[in-house]
Amino acid sequence: MRVIHPLPLRTAALAAALPLALVTGCASSDEGGAPASSSSSAAPASAEPTEVGASAPRLALTYDGGVQVLDATTLEVLADVPLEGFNRLNPAGDGRHFLVSTQGGFQLLDGGAWAEPHGDHDHYYTAEPQLTDVLFPAEKPGHVVAHAGRTVLFDDGTGDVTAFDSADIADPDVELLEFSTPEAHHGVAVQLEDGSLLVSDGTEDSRSGVRILDADREEITARDDCPSVHGETVAAGEAVVIGCQDGAVLYTDGELTKIESPDEYGRIGNQFGTEDSPIVLGDYERSAEDRSSTVALIDTTAASLRLVDLPAPYWYQSFDRGPNGEGLVLTYDGDLQVIDVVSGTVTRSIPVTGPWEESEDWQDPHPQVVVVDGIAYVTEPATKKIHAVDVEDGTVWKSADLEVTPNELSGVTGDVEEHAEHEHEGEHDE
Repeated sequence: MRVIHPLPLRTAALAAALPLALVTGCASSDEGGAPASSSSSAAPASAEPTEVGASAPRLALTYDGGVQVLDATTLEVLADVPLEGFNRLNPAGDGRHFLVSTQGGFQLLDGGAWAEPHGDHDHYYTAEPQLTDVLFPAEKPGHVVAHAGRTVLFDDGTGDVTAFDSADIADPDVELLEFSTPEAHHGVAVQLEDGSLLVSDGTEDSRSGVRILDADREEITARDDCPSVHGETVAAGEAVVIGCQDGAVLYTDGELTKIESPDEYGRIGNQFGTEDSPIVLGDYERSAEDRSSTVALIDTTAASLRLVDLPAPYWYQSFDRGPNGEGLVLTYDGDLQVIDVVSGTVTRSIPVTGPWEESEDWQDPHPQVVVVDGIAYVTEPATKKIHAVDVEDGTVWKSADLEVTPNELSGVTGDVEEHAEHEHEGEHDE
């Protein structure tokens, strides 16, 4: 196993003494570990690449005992990798790799499809998907955020943050930026185009802080009025939205602004943005026990929030954004609700799965929604199926039977993603 160490081990006293300890370094490897690929666009030594005529999107799904990689066009299973434990999936930010949150840290999964720029065009390649020996150690791997060509990892067990160029994720000499929050918490961080950092602040018991640090890691601004701070997404104009138990915090034009919920308890814990729209889609709960059928639309230009009622409840991972910025939510009735985020109306309900309901254990398999190259992919654990939905014409254009019960779902484009932006929740949080 090639282990990429962000830092030498530090004492808890040192981490506590410094509000923010910053260091840059290079990746190191365990002696005897198999070499990682020299760059994210180079195929692993064990895989023979094949040039193809276009990008080849890939899906990855977890199940009890492993991870499968699927061709997103045919829904054919290309690889089945045994991996014990409850594993989570995140796009790594380069259009090719996934980061698997697993025991010991974030392990790199090669989706086996990528692009190499060549002058005014790209060349596309495929190879056998495989779980690589690259591991970014973490005591409790949490959020992964890829934005503006940078991938940022958050370790909930230590409060450590690791950032690097997304395109170099498989490079054994990838340059790492690493720092520590004052205390360990279920947190999130994102690096913006100008090098500044947004980072959450809190403890294991409580978190309510959001800080902005400049490229030299000096604090620009901060707020401490975002109880249960959670999640992150970026909208048009690089406006960042962070969820709170009573609304959201917006970062834009160098300022943090609190957007209050209309309810005393109006929790937004998961947000979904797109670089082409100033409006962010979020879940919305009116109580900790709420099976909500209401979603939030946050206008980052007006710093305002409005609510939209859906025909049925949902759960927090049945969301994404469509090819034209539509809000997508799979509700308990099995329909994919298509929301016009400008008008705040449901414009279409696409039947996809049978009726379903969230269980008491969030780690149980539930239907999930992921959009890749404009197609919405929906898992249906009850029937061991995966569906590909054409959002624009409102049809399920392909379904496939699986031999496993799908749990986590993620996708990559198989193309160059210079400014990829994804966020995945590392732990369900009430």
